[in-house]
Amino acid sequence: MDTDLILVIGILCCALSIPSLLAAYSESRPPRAGAMMVLIGGVLLVVALTQKPSGYSFGEIPDVFVRVIARLIH
Repeated sequence: MDTDLILVIGILCCALSIPSLLAAYSESRPPRAGAMMVLIGGVLLVVALTQKPSGYSFGEIPDVFVRVIARLIH
């Protein structure tokens, strides 16, 4: 699997966990699903960052999203 794709999936997992974490916090229940999503997303981010020799910078992230979406569309 490509490191760009792993990075994008990890970022999306972490972003999609935020509503679940907020809902669990507001309802005073344990955030099991949100915590699992953060864990999965965090592991994917670490894998992507360690597998790419030059690493990623914050300015590169939008370009990475565009490359991955362009590859899926094309």
